[in-house]
Amino acid sequence: MVFLAASAVSQAQDKSKGGKTEVSQTELKAKFDYCKTCHGIQGQGFRGSYPMPRLAGQQPEYLLNQLQAFIERRRSNPVMFNVAHVLTTSMEKALAEQFSKLNPKPLDGTSKENVSEGKKIYLEGVQKADVPPCASCHGDDAKGRDAFPRLAGQLHDYVYKKLTSWDKERGQDKSNPDNSAIMQPIAHNLTDAQIRAVASYLSTLE
Repeated sequence: MVFLAASAVSQAQDKSKGGKTEVSQTELKAKFDYCKTCHGIQGQGFRGSYPMPRLAGQQPEYLLNQLQAFIERRRSNPVMFNVAHVLTTSMEKALAEQFSKLNPKPLDGTSKENVSEGKKIYLEGVQKADVPPCASCHGDDAKGRDAFPRLAGQLHDYVYKKLTSWDKERGQDKSNPDNSAIMQPIAHNLTDAQIRAVASYLSTLE
């Protein structure tokens, strides 16, 4: 009964977006190729004037949550709002599954500065700053689980930019909070040098 109800809700959401409840391989490939123009041909991310995040190997639940956050403007990004709000629920799920199956090596050319310090912070936290171990949510291997994202192999530039501008992008609808609220005090309590170290460590992980 629960499965049938969930299926009915999903179909209703698709219809409300003017979409179909099934995605053809042709449609999926076209949209997947479109995503790769920014996120890299293997979903490994892209380092340009603005860092584009790695989506390869990402947790499907996290990707779906973020697409919804863009649509509801809980996460601020005009480009991704325009991309996400036209997707059907079925297409969102198909894209999330497709990206989760990719596993390219991390991009080269990232900073290796203070990787050992970054590893220590990731695995042990910073007790005096009330920063818990990142691994407690993202896993010892940084591959995430469920709604907690994979961080392994993520671009150094992207991690740094997100953590230093958390309040400006995440949790923008205070009346509708999500699990991004967990990260707000953590991002705030880390120093710039600590953020750079963690970002360096994560960028080396496969």
